[in-house]
Amino acid sequence: MTDTPLSPADCTTMAEVRAGVDALDAELVALLATRFGYMRAAARIKPTRDAVRDEARKASVIAAAVAEAEAHGIPGDVIADMWERLVEGSIAYEFAEWDKVRG
Repeated sequence: MTDTPLSPADCTTMAEVRAGVDALDAELVALLATRFGYMRAAARIKPTRDAVRDEARKASVIAAAVAEAEAHGIPGDVIADMWERLVEGSIAYEFAEWDKVRG
């Protein structure tokens, strides 16, 4: 028996599906931890607090995520909503980190 979940196409039971989703969720959280590490780095690097919010960059990040989603055949509008929340949360986190570094 292996701890590696089955691919979605190979799942035949809900237990297999749930095991795959749970494993993937753990990987997603680990990836998000790395993403937030980049937000800490940005807070350390950006010279002014005003530089934290960059609406053009935000729009570009969301557009790229939507394009990637659509290339994978998943709904772009759902990804746009998720990335809006992710990016806004990242900005809030970066502001808090900027304030800690400069505090």
